[in-house]
This record gives sequence, C-alpha cells and structure tokens, in this order.
Amino acid sequence: MAEQIRVVSLNCWGLKYVSKDRAERVAAIASALARSDYDIIALQEIWVEADYNQIRESVVSRLPYTKLFHSGALGAGLGILTKWPIIATSMTPYSLVGEPTNVFGGDWFVGKGAGSVTIMHPVLGAVELFVTHFCAQGGESGPEYNRTYRLVNAWEFAKVTRQAAELGRYVIAMGDFNSIPAGLPMNVVLNHAGLVDSWATSHAHIPPPSGMLSPIEGVLNYGVTADSPLNSYRDSEPSGDPIVRKYQGKRLDYILFRHPSPNATNDHLPRLTCRDSQVVFTDTIPGNTCSYSDHFGIEATLSIDTHAGNQDDIASLKDTWYNSPSELSSNVITEVMSAFNTSYRMSQDRSRKELTIFGVSIFALIGLIIGSAWVIVPWLNPIFVLLVIYLSWLATTKLYEGFIFGNWERKALQNVIEELELYKHTLATQAPHDW
Repeated sequence: MAEQIRVVSLNCWGLKYVSKDRAERVAAIASALARSDYDIIALQEIWVEADYNQIRESVVSRLPYTKLFHSGALGAGLGILTKWPIIATSMTPYSLVGEPTNVFGGDWFVGKGAGSVTIMHPVLGAVELFVTHFCAQGGESGPEYNRTYRLVNAWEFAKVTRQAAELGRYVIAMGDFNSIPAGLPMNVVLNHAGLVDSWATSHAHIPPPSGMLSPIEGVLNYGVTADSPLNSYRDSEPSGDPIVRKYQGKRLDYILFRHPSPNATNDHLPRLTCRDSQVVFTDTIPGNTCSYSDHFGIEATLSIDTHAGNQDDIASLKDTWYNSPSELSSNVITEVMSAFNTSYRMSQDRSRKELTIFGVSIFALIGLIIGSAWVIVPWLNPIFVLLVIYLSWLATTKLYEGFIFGNWERKALQNVIEELELYKHTLATQAPHDW
C-alpha cells in the first residue's frame, strides 16, 4: 500500500507598507493555492493577518486545519494549513534574531522562530510539521561571525526537530532558511536533526554545473528560489555574489523530512521518501508583470510505503531512511564554536564603544544645558534644543545597545557555546576513537 503527501512552502513577502504589490500578489497566491491539490501549505512572511485569512478562506474547504503563529512585535509571519487534524501547536522563538538598531533589516522586530503543529495522519500517526524563517543578516562565505544569528537559528531549529523525532513522530520541516545547501547553517540543520533534503534526494542525479547556466536551468536543475533573473523583484544590478553567478540565484527554501528515531518497537513503521520536488510560483501573476513573491516556492511529493519487507530490508531501512542524526563532525562543531566565540568578543568590544559614546553624550548634554544659560542670542536657542534632543536620543540608544542588548546577546551566545561544548564532550566520551 502506498500513499502520498503533497507539500508546498512559499515566502509570501507580505510586509505591510513595505512589500511591493502586496495586495495583488496575495490575491494571486490565494487563487493559485485554491486551484492546487496540496495537503500541507507552509507560509512565511505572511505578516498581515487579513492576508493570511484571505489565503485560508481560499483553501479551507480542502485544508480546514490551520495555524497562524504569533511572536515578536510584528508577528512571526509563519502559517501552516493542513488537511489533517491538528492536535497540538507550539512556537519556539529564536534567542538571537538580529540587532535592534538594524531597523531596515527588521529581524529584531518580527518574531523569528520555529512554529510547529502536530497532526494526526491516517497512516503515519503523529506527524510534527515545522515552519521557519531564519535571519537574513550575514553572508555565506565568512568570516563566520557574520553568520552568527543564522547559526544560532540553525542550532535551535535542529534541536526542536530532533526532539520531535525522539518523541516518536515523523517530521516535515519547511521554510526559508536563508542559507545555501553547502552552507554551515544547513550542515547543522541536516546533520544534527537527521533531516533529509527533499530536493537533494529527488535531484541526486543532477551533476554540479560545469559552465554558465541559464536562469531556467538554475530553477529546474538546482532549485533556485531567490535572486533569480526570472523574478521581477530581483535587483536589476548584476550580483557580485559568486553563488548567484554560478547558479543564477540561490536555493534558500527547503522541504525537509525524517522518520521517528528508531527503537525496538517501531521496526515496521511506514517508509517515507521523496518522489518528486520542484520549484513553483515561477510565473508572473495573471494579468500582471510581477512575480508572486520575491522568492519562488518549493513543493515536494512525499510517498508513504507501508510494506515492512523482510528482516534484511528492515536492517537496510534503519541505515537509509530512519535518518537518525549522524551527529555533527568535530570540524563543524569547532567552526560553529569559533564563530560564536568571535561574535562574543566582538559584542564585548561593541558594547564598550557604545557605552563610551553614552558617557560622552551625557557629558556633552550636561555641557549644553549649562552653556545654554549663557547664550544671549535668541536664534541659537532652537539649535540648542535640537542638539539636546539628538544627544538624548543618542545616549538612550547607546545605553540600550551597549548594556541591555549587549548583555542579552552575550548571554544567549554563552548558552549556545556551553551547549555545544557539552555536546562535543558527550560525543567524545561515547566515541573517543572518532575524535
């Protein structure tokens, strides 16, 4: 007996007042999903609740069970719509999501995290569905501290998905990970959580590019979902990113899956494999020249095989599809910890500079207040007022950045560093010959 689960994930780029053509695009997304036959839909950057409701209403007859996740000042922007009953939900905010002064980046103000719902599937039983959106800040090629926030996201996401499998659940994880497949964050996610990349599994026969690709080849063969020349919202300026030049964009969006952790009682669990995966929402919206979003979507068809097979097959399956965590290598753990330790030192240096600016601002403010009493030229008074306002804002901002956020950031980093140190020590104790 074989069945299937059809899954789609889409970053909707739905920030109010900021995202271009939002109303038209959301209406087109809702219409397209209404005509689809997906069993599970995962949405990111769906920050306007009315937009989410519009999409939900368009598919509610087929996917009656839905969850919009709430987190942060502006919401998590994450939603899941599914065919099967939801029996539990959870939202795990990430401990580090950017800097509060990076207003245009916006990561600090929205609730970046991992949303999950547990559904009751008629064949698989309990399945935990995850949707996430990692921080956008930081590069792919180092130095590693540029990727600190995303690495923290990756570690925390890998922990919650691994825990779900250890509780005996199948896991399907979807979202915009803002990381290329070969990047360190995806290494952490895939190896620590034991997750399988549906695109990599279904396109294992595609060799690495040997020359210049066309944009269509980048999408069809290498799963490009962002920065594609085929997307109307791509920056018209040529990208200096070597990954973008090589693949005509980046693969940042994923559908991942894994089985429950193996034990003596679940030898005969159904087998979950990826039959097909492809990039979707690549056309322009009907009657317009704009794309559905600044990202393309990703879909996957997961097949369920309930045949247990003979004992040799079962032994083979434990190696090939239960996907117990292979554990992070010593080199990967060292690289991640190096990035965190570097960021910790940089955070200390930044806090010292910001607190110095705070102190100087306070002295300057006191000097201005005293000095204004000796100024007899009336037209200088507005200038003094503006300077006082500016210095007050600067002092307050630097005090918050240097003391409150600085300590917050370092304590979060310290927690993760200590977790990795313990994890590395535990692995070394259990398998000393591997180290």
